[in-house]
Amino acid sequence: MEFAVESGDITLVDTDAIVVNLFEGVASPASSDKPAKPASPDGAAGAVDKALGGAISDLIAAGETKGTSGEMTLIHTLGKMATRRVLVVGLGKADEFDLDTVRSVSAQTARYLTGKGVESVATVSPSVSMGELDARSSAQAIAEGTLLGVYQFDRHKTPEEPAPELASVTIVESDDSKLDQLRAGAQEGQAIAEAVSLCRDLVNEPANHLTPADLADIALGVSRDAGLELKVLDETQMEKLGMGALLGVAAGSRVPPRLIVMNYSGDPENPNNNLGLIGKGITFDSGGISLKPAGGMGAMKGDMAGAASVIAAIKAIAALKPKLNVTAIAVASENMPGGGAQRPGDVVTSMSGKTIEVDNTDAEGRLVLADAIAYALTLGLTRLVDVATLTGAMEVALGKVTTGAFGNDRDLLDAVLAAANGVGERTWEMPTFDEYREQYKSDVADLKNIGGRPAGSITGAMFIGEFVGDAAWVHLDIAGTSTTSKTKGHQTKGATGVPVRTLVALAQGLAGD
Repeated sequence: MEFAVESGDITLVDTDAIVVNLFEGVASPASSDKPAKPASPDGAAGAVDKALGGAISDLIAAGETKGTSGEMTLIHTLGKMATRRVLVVGLGKADEFDLDTVRSVSAQTARYLTGKGVESVATVSPSVSMGELDARSSAQAIAEGTLLGVYQFDRHKTPEEPAPELASVTIVESDDSKLDQLRAGAQEGQAIAEAVSLCRDLVNEPANHLTPADLADIALGVSRDAGLELKVLDETQMEKLGMGALLGVAAGSRVPPRLIVMNYSGDPENPNNNLGLIGKGITFDSGGISLKPAGGMGAMKGDMAGAASVIAAIKAIAALKPKLNVTAIAVASENMPGGGAQRPGDVVTSMSGKTIEVDNTDAEGRLVLADAIAYALTLGLTRLVDVATLTGAMEVALGKVTTGAFGNDRDLLDAVLAAANGVGERTWEMPTFDEYREQYKSDVADLKNIGGRPAGSITGAMFIGEFVGDAAWVHLDIAGTSTTSKTKGHQTKGATGVPVRTLVALAQGLAGD
């Protein structure tokens, strides 16, 4: 899909359809005891209304168009304008209007017009034309919402007769002073949305089409296109480094693990200005010897969402070029119950030297992350954010709506929360009190990889925290938010791409962009 920004009058644009916006409450319909409140849409909607001889005003007065959030009213222009169709899109209540509204409504609009066979569309930036939000952020939200709203994962379906696709979106602005900001925002939104779509693709991909080696090959392609440095560690290198925790998880699979390291140098003269993004990449999680129930196990192809998110995030970061050095580490393995699989009760030695009693082989994410974090520390990374579909307990606690955040550093936690809230990916800080450490003490090793049923997401996070040393660290548990069961707003059924946008915004924030 191509995005463009042009100076001009939206009423004169010759395209398949134009989109204008309307807030809820612009007018009230007529009733038996009182006349209709005069309908007077302003801005671009007002200009289009005038060009259509008051058609929008008539629809408002009749109560057919109310401006409620996501409401779509399609008007055929019948030769009164260069375009054949006008879509009036409701923005909801003015006092609730924000960038999330722009993103969500843009997604719904894109899906609606795609269903009508529209291939090219012109629109205005609602927040700019109505004086609510800045031009750059608005254009970014339009691009993100539009691209993410029409996302589909259908590569394994037998192709049907090709259907028309939305191919181009043009933002039309009459104020030339805003064009540069609109263009910059649209470009940024497109780069971020493409990265989120990559993450969604990886998480949606069946496990037989995405092994650890396949994930490394994809990282190679991303690195070549984005100009990133890439290093991939195999089993032999892991053994030399003493990654016993990671290798223990991989032992039951015929498919060897990979540790994928991607590096973006945005501030090469200041190596301490860095950020490490570390993602859990269990490309299929059977639970190992502690086998999961059969029902719903197919969803465990998505247990590599953390790895997918850091690969996708660094792709976008490289495109946006913040002044910050960013390293993405994706630790990839299967967790299978083969003849060589580790057993409950086994003790493994991590790269850090800490020994771990494996009380439950289905608590494997924290094991692979322990070695990935130990490796990150050898690279001199001082700020770490790990991302993992770590615990079912996280979904029990916060549902499918909110990501759980844990950490040891107030400044980094605040930066992550600010980034998440700024892009509309709901994230909530969880406690990490020392008392919880008692739950994962072991009688036979330094640590035990599971702390029991109570506070499972907390003990899982704090186990990972035992390996971060002096680094500032935040753990994001996306077990609930990495997928969704329905299409709504800019999210489509399946993988969500959370928290790619948060990670990109975090990098930009730390760089001062």
